[in-house]
Amino acid sequence: MQISDSIREIKGIGEKSEKLFAKLGISTVEELLFFYPREYEIVENIRPIDQVQEGHIVVVCGTLAAKPRMQYARNLKIVSTFLKDSTGQIEVTWFNMPFLRSTLKKGSVFIFRGKIQEKSGRLVMEQPEIFTPAAYHELLASLQPVYGLTAGLTNKMVSKAVAQVLERCAPAQDYLPEKIRARYELCEINYALHEVHFPKDQEHLATARRRIVFEEFFLFILSLRQLKEQTEGITNVFPIRAVWKTEEVIENMPYRLTNAQMRVWGELERDLKGHTRMARLVQGDVGSGKTILAFLAMIMTAENGYQSALMVPTEVLARQHYESLCTLLKENNLTEYNPRLLTGSTKAKERREIYASLEDGSCKMVIGTHALIQEKVQYKNLALVITDEQHRFGVRQRTALAEKGEPPNVLVMSATPIPRTLAIILYGDLSISVIDELPAKRLPIKNCVVDTSYRPKAYRFITRQVELGRQAYVICPMVEESEGLEAENVTDYTQLLKKELPGITVEMLHGQMKAAQKNEIMERFASGEIQVLVSTTVVEVGVNVPNATVMMVENAERFGLAQLHQLRGRVGRGEHQSYCIFIRGNKDQETAKRLEILNHSNDGFYIASEDLKLRGSGDLLGTRQSGDMEFQMADIFRDADILQKASEAASELLADDPYFEKPEHELLKKVMKSYLDLENHDIGL
Repeated sequence: MQISDSIREIKGIGEKSEKLFAKLGISTVEELLFFYPREYEIVENIRPIDQVQEGHIVVVCGTLAAKPRMQYARNLKIVSTFLKDSTGQIEVTWFNMPFLRSTLKKGSVFIFRGKIQEKSGRLVMEQPEIFTPAAYHELLASLQPVYGLTAGLTNKMVSKAVAQVLERCAPAQDYLPEKIRARYELCEINYALHEVHFPKDQEHLATARRRIVFEEFFLFILSLRQLKEQTEGITNVFPIRAVWKTEEVIENMPYRLTNAQMRVWGELERDLKGHTRMARLVQGDVGSGKTILAFLAMIMTAENGYQSALMVPTEVLARQHYESLCTLLKENNLTEYNPRLLTGSTKAKERREIYASLEDGSCKMVIGTHALIQEKVQYKNLALVITDEQHRFGVRQRTALAEKGEPPNVLVMSATPIPRTLAIILYGDLSISVIDELPAKRLPIKNCVVDTSYRPKAYRFITRQVELGRQAYVICPMVEESEGLEAENVTDYTQLLKKELPGITVEMLHGQMKAAQKNEIMERFASGEIQVLVSTTVVEVGVNVPNATVMMVENAERFGLAQLHQLRGRVGRGEHQSYCIFIRGNKDQETAKRLEILNHSNDGFYIASEDLKLRGSGDLLGTRQSGDMEFQMADIFRDADILQKASEAASELLADDPYFEKPEHELLKKVMKSYLDLENHDIGL
């Protein structure tokens, strides 16, 4: 089996399962191999039957007390029996597995692992995994991979396919130079892949994970440095002078800009007037007022006769920014700029009109999504490119717009609070400005960290807020129930809240939905039609709902503090007092200590640096904490030490061999090319 083969080459994967894997973006052996577990499960100790509790996943051992029987119900074949130990017995059932009748013999000893449900007043274990005592005791010392799944695909199917690939596939070539591997004590790639999927223990997992995380950072930084070399010191071909109009707009605002906003605006003005092209990152906490600075830069550019483009990650956010810009221009009698909105759902006729107005220069400002960088879009004199929520875009997207004619000035805005030391590495091609002050009129968000017993009180609080005309977010870590993971999921939680909150419109949102469906849900929430939105972290960016006053996060311990802060920033955007309820799913004291930081501070930069100090690189078994930069396994906060080492290694390699001409870097050169090609493909170039 070769790494480039289709997954159909894997035994047991037919047409049906091929389609299920395709939903996860897996069509080749290589894609499966690099589909890492989302977390790991430590195999539990066996529990006496009289100690099992409803809703928990448990392991029990006992003797089959009865011959399995089969019943039929609604197209289901239900096999059931009883397992007993010295403390009691429990009913065990399986669906559509009739062969178990002949496999499970009365009087035999088995170990079952599954979820306990309550049925007609008695406890039942449904659809458990089956082990012999010998097989289970072998597992006890190991960590079991848990993958992110889609409906119809089980964890067992994925791990079985991965095991087969690791056994049969020809070894992958290691492109990391031996010199770098030795210096930074990194294991070989095939060892890393085996241990990241099926680790013997935490130590082996740590070794494998370190190698993979280093690799992700290393490739990213190399591509960034190459980008910097291509763009550094480029002459500003769009001579832009300061204009009175921006001062008038600032004067006419219903509120005063903060000192931090004025300082950063001064930096943007200087850049735009400068002899070299602007390449600047503006970092500012949620609500610090970055968008108005972007609008001022667009006005300054338009007053000089040039075009500007603002690209954001979602259609709803694009529309909201467009409406805000139009309002600002109207209030200041600036109607001649002809601002336009261009997204994936723009109708063909309107799209053609926008294309024409961009090409002839009559449209001076355009706001949109990825649609702005499609091949058909041509600009007359694009002098300024702004990307919002940069951490949702790849490295190359930063320059995709920049390649539409002469190199324009580039402004990147991010609400992700990244400590400056890390920001310098991650945004090495950009100058950095920080808006470190919130507008005085903003009410601080009231926070509380509670355990699951608080839920009924939280539901009553949400109900009262909705009765006052407000809206709420409820965040869950998973889309749907997953084997082996005791965490809330969006699908089941939505149904629960529809029962708990009668008369309130509750809907769900998650990343597996089609783009049109996601847009529709976000639009309905933004308009107030949906009162409570149950979602994954897909809402972290992408919609501004000033009327939302409650953010409730389930299993808060499964998220990084920086990400929780980003989620918290979805509320507190209007005039009403806002609240954030963090519900912890476990009683771990370290977790409680970490979450308490959110209770005491609303400063994103302070939270990010505290998170960095507390967590370091320890927490191996949790989910990847941060969505920033879209790494598969790496986390810029948890893995800050590896990030710094990867940056050091990239600098040394480029100083020694900037064009990868040495024989030992031949494979790395090929990998870099496909890495950049992939990023280009992802953004439609």
